[in-house]
Amino acid sequence: MQQRPAKQRRRGATRFTLYMLAGAGLLLLMSAASISFGAADMDLSTAWGAIFNFDASLTEHQIIQTLRFPRTVADIIVGCSLAVCGALMQGTTRNPLADSGLMGISSGATFAIALCMAFLPSRTYGETMLFACLGAAVTTGMTYFIASLGKRGMTPQRLVLAGISISMLFGAFSQYISIKYQLGQALAYWTAGGTAGAKWSELAIVAPFFAVATLAAIALSPSVTVMSLGEDVATGLGLRTRLVKGISTVIVLVLTGLSVIVVGPVGFVGLITPHIVRYLVGVDYRYIIPASALYGALLTVTADLVGRLINKPYETPIGVIFAVVGVPYFLYLARKQRREFE
Repeated sequence: MQQRPAKQRRRGATRFTLYMLAGAGLLLLMSAASISFGAADMDLSTAWGAIFNFDASLTEHQIIQTLRFPRTVADIIVGCSLAVCGALMQGTTRNPLADSGLMGISSGATFAIALCMAFLPSRTYGETMLFACLGAAVTTGMTYFIASLGKRGMTPQRLVLAGISISMLFGAFSQYISIKYQLGQALAYWTAGGTAGAKWSELAIVAPFFAVATLAAIALSPSVTVMSLGEDVATGLGLRTRLVKGISTVIVLVLTGLSVIVVGPVGFVGLITPHIVRYLVGVDYRYIIPASALYGALLTVTADLVGRLINKPYETPIGVIFAVVGVPYFLYLARKQRREFE
């Protein structure tokens, strides 16, 4: 009896390692394609020459170093962040439909940034990042408060409904701010989701917070695995569930705020990726969270590349790409889980 679980653990670890290596290889390949292809096509030798042997006199090298390379890094950061958020939320709430976009978190960060655009035109990037996280915290609190009302308390169904309601409300607020203060096209394109304007100076500010939050999520993953068994079971096993939920919420707020300030409110990355990863590596969140980080980055880089190529020389924001894929998948999950929204 003891040998069988040991063999299963070894098989799970082996499968996880293989899928991580495969994902890393695909991410490297898609990143190279993202750097090489766009409105102006370049071969791989030119692209990698711009990275490892930069020549400022070459226009192609300038395009790669100032536009495509930081854009690809931004895709990786955003995809990783949103996928980790989705995995954490799905594990701690036991809600397969949990996602920072559907839970109203992204809409709060978006509204906060719209306010910054309207009232703080001379703000620094760090201040904008702080306001985005605060906005995410406000809407998160509202979502959980509304979902907990009633005799039955908080349920996955109520949480999704509350999150969608808060998203619509603060989305409307953001549009009002846009119209009232004539933010216009800048906010409209940004809210569609895109990394075209990513800059090295901004990524340098975001990267340390992203790295710390992601590592914290991976460190928390054993506790999330226990939480996924149910709060009563986790408490019976001696897990401090409130502490785990609190740390998880802080991580989600930070990563969502960072993602929104970099790319805008992109939805469905955190919904889709953990389900794909769960199918590949199993139900252990020690595997799901790091694998979600890798495959979330892969999906976002791929979506951004597709958005650049399907309608050249114009671009389709990645928010639109993920919405086209994510909405049918959300409906499929809702049907599969036989949700009874009340």
